[in-house]
Amino acid sequence: MAFPQSMRSSTTPQELEFIASEELVEIRPTVKMDQIRFISGIYGPFTGGRLVKVPLWMAVNLKLKKKCNVVPPVWLNLEYLQDKLSEETSRPVFSDLPFRYAEISKVLLDIASDDLDQPDKLRSVLKDLREARQAKTREGLRAIDQNALSLPNLSAMEINEARPFFVGAMGILSQLTATTDATTI
Repeated sequence: MAFPQSMRSSTTPQELEFIASEELVEIRPTVKMDQIRFISGIYGPFTGGRLVKVPLWMAVNLKLKKKCNVVPPVWLNLEYLQDKLSEETSRPVFSDLPFRYAEISKVLLDIASDDLDQPDKLRSVLKDLREARQAKTREGLRAIDQNALSLPNLSAMEINEARPFFVGAMGILSQLTATTDATTI
């Protein structure tokens, strides 16, 4: 996939998904297995129907092998996301969402949509939420001040999307400030 020049120096969405794959999620195994040891930790034992916390990458692997069902995170439900969407559209600050909500929700909707309630509606609300947050980010960047920039509660994906603009804008702003200071002396 060809990325615009501005995004070639930043992290790709696939790389962000890879990083997010270390986040822990709960699964309900459908098979019995002993503990599994990895460098990152020991997971299990796995007993049918008993909840176990594992990294997202492991949950995906087990789900694809039909050895578990993924228990969606507390925040990945329609009511919670609709509340966050109404917060985004009614308040000037960003609503508090998990730092890697975009990556985790994409992976779970792609791999484990059968374990989620109303996955199509979830996709729609997540898309609306992303668009509302992007609009708020653009508005925040219009009011940029070189002394202070505050965009709290941005997710990893949103920071990554805005990074090329930040770097370029701050470079130009620094040059303009230096030029202005030099001419006033």
